[in-house]
Amino acid sequence: RVDGLAILPWREGAVALRERLAFLHRALGAPWPDVSDDALTESVETWLGPDLARVRGTRDLGRIDVTSALRRLLPWPEAGRLDELAPERVAVPSGSSVRIDYSGDQPVLAVRIQEVFGWPAAPLVAGGRVPLLLHLLSPARRPAAVTADLASFWQQGYPQVRAELRGRYPKHPWPD
Repeated sequence: RVDGLAILPWREGAVALRERLAFLHRALGAPWPDVSDDALTESVETWLGPDLARVRGTRDLGRIDVTSALRRLLPWPEAGRLDELAPERVAVPSGSSVRIDYSGDQPVLAVRIQEVFGWPAAPLVAGGRVPLLLHLLSPARRPAAVTADLASFWQQGYPQVRAELRGRYPKHPWPD
């Protein structure tokens, strides 16, 4: 509690799980746990207690599996729906599987615009309550457009983006 949560080994998987849980807590509320710094520090015995019991020194802190410790906070039986409500990745029409970024207020899917041809609307998470914010990228993975309303983008924004990208990337298909 004195040194804070930063002394723990927050590997990529643990950070990603914490961001997904924070999103579910914001979007759905209870029973999804609050995983803010204050809440985790306050409940350190609950989620980290079994691991802290084995810590004898600083080296032991580096061996703690924070991902497993965070999973102790998952509510039962809702824990089985974690991947359904806040998936790590989403399959796009091109066949790729793209990682969702939950670090902001709204989940973001950064994907090349060609990979979402065929999607009539942005995918929904949190049981159909929250649309993904799509960061549509050029073939060079540079930002081309940002939208959560893909249907509107196809009708209003895409013609302009298409004209610009077709001039810059003539070898790529840019269908109407």
